[in-house]
Amino acid sequence: MTPQPEATSEGVGVRARWWRLDAGGALIGLLAAALSMTPSLLPRPALLQGVITAFAFLIGYGIGTFLWWLIRRFVRWRPTPKGRRIAWWVYIGAAVVLAIVLSIASVGWQNEVRRTVELPEIDGFDGLLFIVGFVPVVLIGIALARAERRLGMRMSARLGRAWGVTVTVAIVVASTVAVVSVVMFGLDRLYLANNGPAAPWVTEPMSSFRSSGPDSEVEWDLVGRHGTAFLGGGPKAVDIEELTGRPALEPIRVYVGQANAPTVEERAAIAVRELERTGAFDRELLVVATTTGSGWLEPQAVDAVEYLHGGDTAIVSTQYAYTPSWVSFLFDPDAPVASSVALFDAVEAKWETLPEASRPQLVVYGLSLGAHGTQEAFGDLDRMRARTEGALLVGSPNGSTMWRTLTAAREPGSPQWLPVVDDGREVRWQSVPGDFDALGPDWQAPRVAYLQHATDPVTWLGLELIWAEPDWLTPEERSDDVSDSMRWIPAVTALQVAIDMFVSAGVPASYGHNYGDIMLDGWQAVTGDGGLDAAALARIQSVLEGYAAVQPVGSVSE
Repeated sequence: MTPQPEATSEGVGVRARWWRLDAGGALIGLLAAALSMTPSLLPRPALLQGVITAFAFLIGYGIGTFLWWLIRRFVRWRPTPKGRRIAWWVYIGAAVVLAIVLSIASVGWQNEVRRTVELPEIDGFDGLLFIVGFVPVVLIGIALARAERRLGMRMSARLGRAWGVTVTVAIVVASTVAVVSVVMFGLDRLYLANNGPAAPWVTEPMSSFRSSGPDSEVEWDLVGRHGTAFLGGGPKAVDIEELTGRPALEPIRVYVGQANAPTVEERAAIAVRELERTGAFDRELLVVATTTGSGWLEPQAVDAVEYLHGGDTAIVSTQYAYTPSWVSFLFDPDAPVASSVALFDAVEAKWETLPEASRPQLVVYGLSLGAHGTQEAFGDLDRMRARTEGALLVGSPNGSTMWRTLTAAREPGSPQWLPVVDDGREVRWQSVPGDFDALGPDWQAPRVAYLQHATDPVTWLGLELIWAEPDWLTPEERSDDVSDSMRWIPAVTALQVAIDMFVSAGVPASYGHNYGDIMLDGWQAVTGDGGLDAAALARIQSVLEGYAAVQPVGSVSE
């Protein structure tokens, strides 16, 4: 890493500079890397920490390189070759010392976060996995930046500075688009293949109360992996009776896969015909659910409402994508909204033709990107309450307009992670059991309920996190579930929270993106308790909590 002779044109000088770090970039990059080791919302495995630190270093390196370039433009003084060598040795020594100190400190930081989310502490820092995550990302990032610089120098030498810069930018943009296209095509093929077959333990339903069952027009082989899990799973009437001690009906489940019909309108039309075929409009409760990006419906959520209402339920949903929520949101954010609008409009049109006294209770549900699609389909709280008889929204993404509007309108003194709007008369939030009841009994129907955790990165990751400290990290609004050592750092915190999304299911219920402990509470608040006594509700809760085992990193794909 010692400095090499300066070069401003092609040739040996340029090649000699190829792997030399820029002084300013190295300094700011090292600082950014150190800051990235500080705690965030959730515990991070060493491999992911290495990736975070690598990206933080590259961001800092780019900023530092630009600042150092500006300084050299306006300051004539230059250090001697000996001074540069000494500076680099000091830098390398500082980097080694800092790495050792941070390795020790990060264990304490991670254990502090792990204690807050009720996970066992770790004994030490896995340096090898950290290096595996850090080194390749840094090397690739610097190599790409150097390749761009070298290309720019060559273009400028041949075409002149103005044309050289223009052509270089065009080439870089085109190359970036090509790389992104190749990556996205690869991801698309991967998730398409993953979407196809049913899991080995899932069997095709033989019940006429399920899509893909007898007389259904929905083909089993086309509903996708998550569709088969939904249609082939869940409690049967006998299971509900055994758990609640009361007579039960066979729950109705309707699902139309993306491959079952080419457009959202056609899938919605099929779904309504399936509801009619199964007798869904004669049930007590009809749930219109928007899936996550991959077509997943969270088992705790759908099973809970069926247990609660003795199977006198119908749940309907349609698939709009087969990629995880983060991919679907980045590249087709309108898809969940279009799917939610088409399905609800079609169901509502049929529902409104029924005699008012015999209509089922019509409610909507969505988790994560499904919550986003559900909210955007109505636009605001008034329209949602005017057209539905209740809504359960779980782990809402930060970009949902309705969520942002309501959160911004919260009463003074209520924190961003548990807001109070209009004394809770129409909409309420819950993070732990009892939050709904804390606002008193004056909760008017139709009720809209949000389930939300202070440590859920899906809810807190927004663009403004890059440049502005969020309210939920200020001392006045910080939750006890958020580590005292977490501090907002421009750009770095946004990167940390983005990575937290990939481990958001790897924590116990009550934290992250895991809502198993309060899902039943949410349904009770919106749809009633089904006439069950406390003992039956406790048995349901116990069964649901058995679903909520901590998942390994990457095992849950929304």
